[in-house]
Amino acid sequence: MKEKAVYRYLISGVSTPVSANTDEICNEARIRMKRRGIDTRTLHFRLYKRSVDARRRNDVRFVSAVLVESGSPIPAAARERLGLREWSDEKPACPHGTEPLGAPPLVVGMGPAGLFAALLLAENGYRPILIDRGDNVEDRVRAVERFRQNAILDPESNIQFGAGGAGTFSDGKLVTRIHDPYCRYVLETFRRFGAPEEILMLAKPHIGTDVLRNVVSAILSEIGRLGSRVIYRCRMDDFSESADGTISVRTAAGDLRCGALFLALGHSARDTYRVLLEKQFAIEPKPMSVGVRAEHLQSDIDRAMYGSFAGHPNLGHAEYALSDTKGERGVYTFCMCPGGEVVPAASESGGLVVNGMSNHARDGKNANAAVAVSLSCNDYESVDGSRVLGAIALQRKIERAAFAAGGSDYAAPVTTLGDFLGKTHGSEPTRVVPSYRGGIVRVTDLAPVFPADVVRALRYAFASFGRSLEGFDAPDTVLTAAESRTSAPLRILRLPETMAAVGHDRVYPCGEGAGYAGGITSAGVDGLRAALAMMKRFGGPDENHGYGC
Repeated sequence: MKEKAVYRYLISGVSTPVSANTDEICNEARIRMKRRGIDTRTLHFRLYKRSVDARRRNDVRFVSAVLVESGSPIPAAARERLGLREWSDEKPACPHGTEPLGAPPLVVGMGPAGLFAALLLAENGYRPILIDRGDNVEDRVRAVERFRQNAILDPESNIQFGAGGAGTFSDGKLVTRIHDPYCRYVLETFRRFGAPEEILMLAKPHIGTDVLRNVVSAILSEIGRLGSRVIYRCRMDDFSESADGTISVRTAAGDLRCGALFLALGHSARDTYRVLLEKQFAIEPKPMSVGVRAEHLQSDIDRAMYGSFAGHPNLGHAEYALSDTKGERGVYTFCMCPGGEVVPAASESGGLVVNGMSNHARDGKNANAAVAVSLSCNDYESVDGSRVLGAIALQRKIERAAFAAGGSDYAAPVTTLGDFLGKTHGSEPTRVVPSYRGGIVRVTDLAPVFPADVVRALRYAFASFGRSLEGFDAPDTVLTAAESRTSAPLRILRLPETMAAVGHDRVYPCGEGAGYAGGITSAGVDGLRAALAMMKRFGGPDENHGYGC
């Protein structure tokens, strides 16, 4: 029997009070359509996206997009009057090529790019090998906690490396600026493996590190169930490309052979970057940002943004995103974590790195965000003739300066904003208590940690942001250094049509560590597209003879 056609449209800009529930939001969309003369009796409405409009603190509202389903097409004239746009739920089409692969594909890195590439390959019968230098989720949590409690750093398994990548110990934000049709598929996949349903409806979805850990474990279990190998503590140290098209990979857990190599490295794989440079891969430096984590009381941020609506159960905690490009350098807030904590994110001995993390409930006392200053490629001094190595060297210099400023024992250097701006002197954090490692910090001057122009830019930006968001420049704001891993400082060049590395047609750089993404969702999309590009060229294993290797 032929399936009945369903026509789907999005109606945007549906404004309601924050007290409105899902049914009331959908009913408002229905009323709007009826007012435009459309018979809504046979239409089905469901909430698609909901955001908060806090531009007027005395009238905070929800602004939503509602999905309208109809058994027959809505006339174009009516769609134009309402601003309806057609909607389709695009899923990856997975045509298989005919060229023999010769050996299983190997995916290096279990961050979002690696996870989504490996999952799609596994679901289509390619039986990839998936490796990561770090631990599985459970062992990785223990390694991170040892570092937090006792300052014992495992350079192979930490907040940067291991199952799920750096995003596993973050806020689990799924917001992205890219407008790729596969973004929805990434969200749907997270929901399929245990993320809450709300991520499909919120304009600023997040999972939270406590929930994301379970989601990552579920995805990895499915990849293994589909016949793939998942290997932990398996750092890639080198590889060589053979004349027959296969690639021999040397790892910390032994040698592996693959027919295609996915480099989903993450932004902190500095030793692997050096290997690629030595192999003459086409790699270019990329702008990056460095700065501090700023902590405020979450209740102060809620009041500043929501006024009398602060604390409303339908709103949750307030989030901000601030930027200023009028000063000497561009400065912006990044990875804002409502109700979160500042966490130790070092991956190398003798360097101090911080990041933000929050659980799904976002029920911590403090809000924190990176306040990051933009650096250009001209800020990097060449090392061994390479500005790429110069960018990494600058990151290391800042991280080692932060380590020294904190006392060289992984206590974090902190200061109050009043002291940083020179308005107060010798102030200890009081009302806002530093959350890094439960308060294992050292109050000190942060200026020596950064280049002088970065310090000037931060000082200028806090005054600017204070004008945009009341209290952001409060003297008791706590600053923690150093936020230095906002993105990869390089890009591994690839061909747009094949997504293969320039000059290496079976090597697929993807995700944030390759310079092609800026968060969990965009990295997942990039991993999907890399896997699709490989499948378009190569066939999978023969049912009886495998890859013939």
